[in-house]
Amino acid sequence: MAAAKEETADRLPADKEFNDLGFGAKIPTRNARLLNHDGSFNVERSGVPLHVALNFYHLLTSISWPAFILVVLAGYIAVNTAFSLVYMAVGVDHLVGHSGEGAANGFCDAFFFSAQTLTTVGYGRISPEGVMASMVAALESLAGLMGFALATGLLYSRFARARSRLLFSQSALIGPYRGGTAFMFRFANARNNQLIETEAEVSLSWVDPRSGTRNFLELPLERKRIQFFPLSWTIVHPIDEASPLWGMTAEDFRTGDGEFFVHIKAFDDAFGQTVYVRYSYRFDEIVFGAKFAFIFGRSESGATTLDLNRLNEHTPETLPRAKEMPANLERAS
Repeated sequence: MAAAKEETADRLPADKEFNDLGFGAKIPTRNARLLNHDGSFNVERSGVPLHVALNFYHLLTSISWPAFILVVLAGYIAVNTAFSLVYMAVGVDHLVGHSGEGAANGFCDAFFFSAQTLTTVGYGRISPEGVMASMVAALESLAGLMGFALATGLLYSRFARARSRLLFSQSALIGPYRGGTAFMFRFANARNNQLIETEAEVSLSWVDPRSGTRNFLELPLERKRIQFFPLSWTIVHPIDEASPLWGMTAEDFRTGDGEFFVHIKAFDDAFGQTVYVRYSYRFDEIVFGAKFAFIFGRSESGATTLDLNRLNEHTPETLPRAKEMPANLERAS
């Protein structure tokens, strides 16, 4: 096993300039994912003030729809509450048409007058009287115009932004392939939008046991680009003598803190934009000696069906015998 590790390390290029994905060779992280399944990087920044690190535009365009609606609703209530308190400070008596008795009723009248002013609805039952109340109402009208213009822009950005929904198999496999073995995984488009000119890149992150440095290497794929992507796509890296995976076992992946980085680029025909998707497989997400199950079928109308519930389904397969592959790889099966 030690000899296999040294042979694998020898196959990793020493020139880090062309084999560093941006994580660096000396990062202290071990036994932790570098790239999360949602495509975000497993990096926490510190030493930067919150007002510098926080980007509200990015936050509001990237959060989920329920969270976005909740933020807009909370902001709407907060602004109306703030102006209601200002009207209360000026005096609800300066709101002509106010008829509520007591502070609670007065606040309600001020709040609903604020909502009508902010949205420029202006039903007319309550109107400002006096210089101060009129100035506050004028200021609120300006804030409402600017606020709703901002909210409309954010809403449009969320709708206009191309978002892919690719489903990846939960496990990557190392199994028999065309007389040898191969590293493979598959993914599919969960939406009905059309993706074309789809490209894939797969890189290996592996810690050299001799130096302790992390190496990165792009794995050559059997096919790295397809013109159309209507079904699922199984990405295959053939494991031959030139592959850094040649002869590696599950224990080798574990001790080397192995992680496979997946980068998918495709053109979304509906939005007219290029979309990018990232994913990764850790050493404990690799299954030795298996192949993916067939997930295609045919409907009554004659159309091809794709069962995405079976995307991760795989069956056990015997790896090549010891005379065809290194002994340590066969033992892993």
